[in-house]
Amino acid sequence: MQPYWTGVFPAVTTQFKQDQSLDLAATSRHLEALMDSGVSGLIMCGSLGENQTMTPEEKRAVIRCSVETARNRIPVLSGVAESSTASAVQYVRDVKTLGASGVMLMPPMSYRGDPRESMTYLRTVARQGGLPIMIYNNPISYFNDITPALFAELADEPAFVALKESSGDPRRITELHNAIGGRYAVFTGVDDLMLEASILGIDGWVAGSGIGFPAENQHLWELTRAGQWDKARALYRWSQPLMKLDTHVHFIQYIKLIVQEAGLGSEWVREPRLKLAGEERERVLNVIRTAFARRPEITAK
Repeated sequence: MQPYWTGVFPAVTTQFKQDQSLDLAATSRHLEALMDSGVSGLIMCGSLGENQTMTPEEKRAVIRCSVETARNRIPVLSGVAESSTASAVQYVRDVKTLGASGVMLMPPMSYRGDPRESMTYLRTVARQGGLPIMIYNNPISYFNDITPALFAELADEPAFVALKESSGDPRRITELHNAIGGRYAVFTGVDDLMLEASILGIDGWVAGSGIGFPAENQHLWELTRAGQWDKARALYRWSQPLMKLDTHVHFIQYIKLIVQEAGLGSEWVREPRLKLAGEERERVLNVIRTAFARRPEITAK
C-alpha cells in the first residue's frame, strides 16, 4: 500500500444549486476542466468541499460521482472529517467500496485532542480503514498539530503515504525532511506559500484557489518542477492576490466566487455559510476581476 502521490491534487468545491441541493452535474463538469489542465489527482469532500455540511449519503454521492467522472484517469481522494473514530473508519471503508484511491485524513472535527489522542485516532483509521492516507496537518484551523516528530513516530504505519502541511510555517518543510527523510510524499496546502515550499522541496500541492484558474495553476507547478524560477516568480506574483483568498475564514465563499467568475461553477454555498454580500463581495470581486483582466497567456496542458 505505497502509492507515491505527486503533483497538483486540487481540493475541489462541492457544487450546490440555489436551493442548497447537490449539483452533481456541475461538480462533474468542473472536474473535467481540472483534469483537462493536467492535475495529478482530485481531493473531494475536504474543508473546501464543505464536508461537514453534507449528510453521510450526500458525501458518498459526491465520491461516487467523482470516481465515475475520473474514470481511472487520475486518483480520487476523499476528505475525512468525521467526529468519531468509528465513523471515520466506516467512512474510509465506504469510499473504498465506491472506488476512491485514498483519503485525506483530518483530525476529529469536534474535539481538540491531545497528541496521544490524535495519534491513536490516526493509527486506528490507518489500520482499520483499508486505504492509503494523506494526513492533513492544519493546526491553525483545527487545533491539532502533527509535528515533524510525531510524523516520524507514525512512519511505521504503511497506510500513511503522504502529508499535507498547512501550518503556515515554511520552515516546517525542511524540518519534515530532516525528521522523516523522504518517508512520505510532502504536499503543501497553503496556496500563497507554494513557491517558497517548492524551493524547499515538496512532492505535491493541494491547491485551493487555483481550481478557478486551473491552466495557470498547473503551469506554475510545472515551472517549479523545471526549475524555471524567474518565470515561476512572475506567474506567482500574478496569482498571489487570488491565492491569498484561500487564507480567510470565508475562503469557501471566496474560492467559489473565483470559480463562478471563471465560468466553472457557481457561488452557492450551504448554510450556515451564506453567499457573500455588500462591501465584502464587491471587494473580493474586484480582486478576482483585476487579476483576470491581467491574466497571462498560458497554454493549457
